[in-house]
Amino acid sequence: MNREKLIKLSGLNLGIASANIITFSPRLIGLVLVGASALETALGVTFIFLSSAVLIYGNYEILTGPEKVPQTNKIWTVEDYIEALNIHRGLKTFEKTVDLLLDQIERLQKKNKTIRDVLLQIFSASEMSYKKFDAVIAGVEKIFFMNIGSILNKLDAFDEKEYNFARKEYKEGAFSEGLTQEKFKVFNEYINFVKAATEDNEQILLKLDKLLLEISGLNTIESGKLEQMTGMIEIDNLIKQAKYYKN
Repeated sequence: MNREKLIKLSGLNLGIASANIITFSPRLIGLVLVGASALETALGVTFIFLSSAVLIYGNYEILTGPEKVPQTNKIWTVEDYIEALNIHRGLKTFEKTVDLLLDQIERLQKKNKTIRDVLLQIFSASEMSYKKFDAVIAGVEKIFFMNIGSILNKLDAFDEKEYNFARKEYKEGAFSEGLTQEKFKVFNEYINFVKAATEDNEQILLKLDKLLLEISGLNTIESGKLEQMTGMIEIDNLIKQAKYYKN
């Protein structure tokens, strides 16, 4: 039994016991069951019945109720991100952007698979060079989906109904121009953030294209030359920059 249930049980039982003491104590309410008027006896019997019912039902509910499972940070899969984006397809303001983000996820998966397939033509999966490449690709994927996660947070917070209302206010001149502009400023921050993060992901895809172009023309890569490849340098800098901003 967990601590929360013990506290609830103790609180319930002590509460019922205290109520009975107050009700039947001669120095307090002082109800009696024997030798009292019919009304007082009836009240006493009714109180005992109700307190017994609450005691039994309350203890049963607490003891048989499901235990709360502690919430942990969910590890999102690609499918989770796709599902979450599809939910926001109803936002007309971001409809084209959501379609683009879904397309970016598909292109990312395709490019990364192609890069790994090409690498396996040059290295074996157990070689250190392949593992270095694979770690870099995994790092890029992490940054890409971090951007998607940030975008989803903005989409969750964006109130399109309020945004459309503000646009209507502006056309009708319902409020001062200053107030309306302040509202637009807030909404534009959402829109600009989503646009910038989507563009960042497009830059990531471009860097992967450059890396793929570079490695697809090679038969071998000498040890030590891996880190000197232009595509690897660009992606490595991207990962370092992302870590810097995260910290």
